[in-house]
Formats: sequence, C-alpha cells, structure tokens
Amino acid sequence: MADLKKTPLNAAHRALGAKMVDFGGWDMPVQYPSGIITEHQAVRTQAGLFDVSHMGELRVKGPDALKFLDWLTPNAVTKLVDGQIHYTGFLTELGTFVDDLLIYREAADDFLLVVNAGNIEKDFAWVKEKAAGFQVTVTNESDATGQVALQGPKAEGILQGLTDLKLADIAYYFFTRGMVAGKPCLVSRTGYTGEDGFEVYCRAEDSELIWNAILAAGKDKGLIPAGLGCRNTLRLESKMALYGHEINDEIHALEAGLGWTVKLDKGDFLGRAALQKAKDAGLPRRLAGFRMLEKRDIARDGMSVVKDGAKVGFVTSGAPSPTLGQNIGLALVPAEDAKVGSRIFIEIRGKAAEAEVIPTPFYKRS
Repeated sequence: MADLKKTPLNAAHRALGAKMVDFGGWDMPVQYPSGIITEHQAVRTQAGLFDVSHMGELRVKGPDALKFLDWLTPNAVTKLVDGQIHYTGFLTELGTFVDDLLIYREAADDFLLVVNAGNIEKDFAWVKEKAAGFQVTVTNESDATGQVALQGPKAEGILQGLTDLKLADIAYYFFTRGMVAGKPCLVSRTGYTGEDGFEVYCRAEDSELIWNAILAAGKDKGLIPAGLGCRNTLRLESKMALYGHEINDEIHALEAGLGWTVKLDKGDFLGRAALQKAKDAGLPRRLAGFRMLEKRDIARDGMSVVKDGAKVGFVTSGAPSPTLGQNIGLALVPAEDAKVGSRIFIEIRGKAAEAEVIPTPFYKRS
C-alpha cells in the first residue's frame, strides 16, 4: 500500500472508516461503513459525495488548440461554446480507445481535458506526441487539482448553501467558476451516476476543507460519503462506459455503443477512416444490455458469452442492480444476438446461464 498514490482526501477517508483498495494504482475508498447498497440508494434518492481527485486534468492551450482537439478526438469540438463540456475519446488509427475523457472549453484557445486516473501519464504522453506541428502547449495539472462529485436529487440544494453561484443556471454539461466554501473552484454539472449533480474542482490543498464543508451542509439532507463500489453499480445502471471494460484498445467506438460521439461528417480526425470503414461494412458485434433470468445467477466482468458450446462474446460489466432488484450487465456479442428480446447464455460456474437482452440504459431518472 505504501507505493499507491493518494488523493488529498486519503486521511479523511480513513477517519470515516472507509475500506480502502488499490484502484489502478491509487489508494481509494471502495465503501464506507454504510455499505455499497446504502450508498447507492442514497445517491438515487438523496445525495452521495465522491472523491474523484484521482482523475487527471490536462490543459491544452494555444492558437491551434481548437483545431488540434477537433482532429485528435471524434466528437465535434468546434460545436462547443465557452463554458460547455462534452464526452469524447482519444482514439487510435483503428478507432479503438486510448481513453475516454471530458473536454471543457474555457475559451477557443484554452481547454481542460479530464481523463481517467489510471491513464494520466499515458494520455499526457499521447497528447504531447500528437501535438507536434500544432501551436499548442500541453500541461498536466493533475497533482495540483482536487475534485469531488456531489450526486443525487438533493445535490443542488446542498451545494447552493456553500456558494454565491446560481447553480440552477448551470445547464447539463456546462460549467462556471466561483467560490465554494470560500475557495476558488470550477463547478460543472455532468455526473457519472445517472443522477443530477455537480463536480467541484479546486486546488489540491483546499480539497479537505471543501469535502468537509459539503458533508456538513448535507448532513441533515441525507448526504453520505460514497465509494467506488456504488459508483460502479450506479454507472452500470445508467449504461456509462468504463475504460478497460466497455472500451479499450481492442473495442472501437461504434461497437461500444458510442456512435453518438463520432461525428464522421465533421472532417478528418484520428481514427476516422477505420470507423467509416466499419460503419460501411456493418458491425459484426455490438454492446448489449441484459438481465439474468435466474435470480441466483450473477454475471461478472470477463465471463464468456457462449453459443452451441463456443465462446461468441464476453461480459464487459456485470453486477446486481440495487435499484432494479435484478442481476444485470453489458456484453459484447454478435450483432444478431444484441437485439432486445434475444436470449444469450453466459458461462457461470461451468453452466450456461440464460439472460435476456433488454433496453438500455437500465435506469433513467425521471
């Protein structure tokens, strides 16, 4: 554990009795004494507070920043306005993933890229390498930045008491800057849980003050700290991709169900030719959501999808759904088996367990 990276909130988690685990080289809370199901339900019905300071923040600035990022990623960066965010990916020439990320537009020559914790160094090197020939500077602001995510239907009411920013005026996938608990912050409204909520970015040294202030403000509103365990079940219910599961360097953006992030008509971008070819040829496999038909059967990440005794696909993510009371998952399967209503079979403890393909997202807030 001594070699693991620690967020600025590590001591705060331990003081709260969190169960800490190795998460991609980071010492992170998987759950608190409340437990994963309680934390999951709190986010769905009230609010949960997550430490996401392990995420990476890269800044791309310069006169070619807009042109560079529009070429580097498949979504249309040119459509963003100041204060807007979108979801996209770093793609290889094959259209597969180096990583997925959020792009925040501060100005036409200034963008903040938020990347996955386990890929920070890889992504930083990737962006710097690809920036050759463009008039941009690329800096890694990860170590200097803290981030907490307040998620749930009561999030706005809890956070509003700590800031003069008009949170109701921040639209979904937009951000602004202002003071939170007396500290300068960037506040965005995206979320990785399927619920409404806010991300608060701050200086690393201000993280614990902000964490404690939010917990105190939400104490009588049902807010509790939440760990990685419920973060995973929440994002699965909402069909949000996780790097290393639904996306990796062997799965391309179209078969991962992320075609909405790929703007083939915007002009050239890294991976475009491969994705256009894949689209024209038709996709032999697709990502499908499923529910297990037997309550005792739980599909887990990496399990094989089988047909006639042969492996034809695999589970990318699987877990019991606290919200639905069913065992659900996502699997990459032959396209003909990805249709809603199809039956697929997942190898669980040597048995071909039956599952039904169902619509996704599994959960969507009203």
